[in-house]
Amino acid sequence: MRKTLALTLLFLFVTAQILVSIDKVHLWHTMEPNKRPLLKDVVDEFMRDNPDIEVILLSKNVEELRTGYQAAAAFTGGGPELVYGPMDQIGPFEVMKLKNSDRSIIMPLEEVFPEEFFKKFTANGLIHYKGHLYQIADRIGNHLALPYNKRLFDEAGLPGPPETIEQLIEYGQKLTKDVDGDGVIDQWGLVWNYTEPFWYVPFFGGYGGRVFDENNKPQLDSPAAAKAFKLIKDMRDVYKIMPPECDYDIADNMFNQGNAGMIINGDWSWQKYMGSPEVDFGLAKIPYVEESGLWCSPMVSATGYSINSNTKPEVMEATKKVLTWLTSETVQKRFATEFKSIPSIKTLYNDPEFANDPTVKTSAAQIEAGQLMPIIPEMRAAWDAMRPALQSVVGGNMTPEEGATYQQKLCIEKINDMYEVAGAGSSQHITKYIIYIIGIALGLYLTYLLIFKFVLALLRNPYTMEARNARFAILISIPAAIVMFGVVIYPFFYNIVLSFSNMNMTNVNSWEVIGVEQYGKVLWDFDMSFADYRNSIGSEGGFVTWDYLKYFITHHKFVAVFIKTLIWTIVNVFFHVTLGVMLALLMNRKLPGKPIFRVLLILPWAVPQYIVALTWRGMFISDTGAINLMLNHLGIAGVNWLSEPTMAFIAAIITNIWLGFSFMMVIALGGLQSIPKELYEAAKIDGASSWKQFWNVTVPLLKPVMVPAITLGTVWTFNNLNVLWLVTNGGQPADHSHILVTYVYRAAFNLYRYGYAAAFSVLIFLFLAFFGLTFMNRSQVAEKA
Repeated sequence: MRKTLALTLLFLFVTAQILVSIDKVHLWHTMEPNKRPLLKDVVDEFMRDNPDIEVILLSKNVEELRTGYQAAAAFTGGGPELVYGPMDQIGPFEVMKLKNSDRSIIMPLEEVFPEEFFKKFTANGLIHYKGHLYQIADRIGNHLALPYNKRLFDEAGLPGPPETIEQLIEYGQKLTKDVDGDGVIDQWGLVWNYTEPFWYVPFFGGYGGRVFDENNKPQLDSPAAAKAFKLIKDMRDVYKIMPPECDYDIADNMFNQGNAGMIINGDWSWQKYMGSPEVDFGLAKIPYVEESGLWCSPMVSATGYSINSNTKPEVMEATKKVLTWLTSETVQKRFATEFKSIPSIKTLYNDPEFANDPTVKTSAAQIEAGQLMPIIPEMRAAWDAMRPALQSVVGGNMTPEEGATYQQKLCIEKINDMYEVAGAGSSQHITKYIIYIIGIALGLYLTYLLIFKFVLALLRNPYTMEARNARFAILISIPAAIVMFGVVIYPFFYNIVLSFSNMNMTNVNSWEVIGVEQYGKVLWDFDMSFADYRNSIGSEGGFVTWDYLKYFITHHKFVAVFIKTLIWTIVNVFFHVTLGVMLALLMNRKLPGKPIFRVLLILPWAVPQYIVALTWRGMFISDTGAINLMLNHLGIAGVNWLSEPTMAFIAAIITNIWLGFSFMMVIALGGLQSIPKELYEAAKIDGASSWKQFWNVTVPLLKPVMVPAITLGTVWTFNNLNVLWLVTNGGQPADHSHILVTYVYRAAFNLYRYGYAAAFSVLIFLFLAFFGLTFMNRSQVAEKA
């Protein structure tokens, strides 16, 4: 027995020593799903050769990695040792600083590696910003080009891919066909995500435009922007070579299934098309613009690795080894060979197996014609400014010239918002004192409740049954209380403090309490001046009250979004409750196959929101979606659900109604089954009709169950980000489909306006708290009456 115990202890000791000696290196990455197996393979190979190092991989999408890494590195002093992603994340990462330090959240790599190490990489593979090297790329590109289906080109008698914009239109018209003769086009000449600015930039560059000048000032209001806008709209509406609605997934699926001759897409997608049985893959450059004499110029960026400035010294050597391996010639060649990517190692450019590949040659030529992606933080504002302008022009709500002017104006506003310097006015010190006083008072009150009201009461009679039960209750509730404090109470009060601060991208760890300035911006923020509004509607003369009221409702940012949020909430909750109660009444009756119907009706609530929202979005596509196909069969003209602001909002409401009625049905059904049947029998004896039975028996007894459900449903719907965001693809078209919570999300995570977003969220909370308390109290009063 003693020997067994000794051996067990020895084994545990040795195991512990082995585990302690292993260095763990965490890597957060944005590798596409098709590349992740190869990444895992090369990491496993590294760990076999280095058993003292464990590499822990975590995949994220680009936005999730950016926000998650910033929060972990800047706010908590943690995060992964290595972070992998596109080069345009370097600007925001450099601006954000560590706690109590002027160092960025990513480490200058010249402090980690000797100069000799960098000589094997191309110039584009070493990403510098503000005089420091912050990223080593494993591939160059991440750019758009023109894949085409050789089989469809041969069937149409076309000699090869288009070289000019004129040929692109000509070939696109020949490839656009009604193959089955049903009057609906089912093969398009060109498909691409033409409502997103990343896909618009190549044509903007083809006309000579650039997003920023050499001084990093936006230059979006140019003839090149207007010409690019007009070309995109004409290709769809005049030459009709593109579908009336087309996002990334639609375009990708149509081309991959052989239903499109050409697609504008990135190097991440090419392997998928090569493996499709419906696609005879070919690759060409995005065509030449005859008017300007320039090739279309997509954004080109590197994708690579950076080191977290929070990396502990004891794991730095292991981190360096991992980064050296992942950017090595061996690993880059494997990725380049399998995925046709352009490596950053100089020697690979002379490798015949790689250099003679036609896809790689074309990709390299497209990179040469492209423009380097700006890595400055202002690029975030530029993307957010170009998107609504592009969508407004494509939707017919602006002329190309108006769109160019609008995106420039919006870009400047958003850049100013990103770098807003909230003043430290006279209210700064007053607000600090108020916050301190409130905090101290709250702490004293909680101490009073805990010690004087509770603990001392237990000590007076420590041996009674009530005291023993109370002590046991305290013990088992302590873990839950700690968790509640960490995830609810502390963040809630911290958010309130932030709402009085000037916190933004540049001062995440050096912000100050400045007073109520952020609340002033929220409550008095217009997207245009009253004078400009009067000019836009052609109003003349002195101040007109009605004009100002319309201006206030439509152009006050908070009010306009708040009204839309109220409509969203009221309509959704009304149909959730109405449909839920109706179906519950039906399910409460004796019906054949009732268990099957009950399961089917619960499915919308059981299926994850993400899947349901994307499924409904596909059904709302104007030319191939199930909704319009059904309308067409009924002789009703199809609707542009996703490209018109009102219809996109209605589409999101329909989706959310589908998702929410099941919950109310389950709650109502539980309430109905608790109502005694004798009450209905007594009502029948008294001669009450079915309606009177419902109104005088069902409604009063169902009310105690439904009031809390309606309150919860209202709060959930008011703050429902997922459905609206996914169905409208982030507030499209032209940012006209936002509600308060999506607007706050954009302000916080796209423009880094943390203080402003915190003030916005506090106002949302106050409204919901007021509604919840008022609604519950009035319902209780009415019930007692």
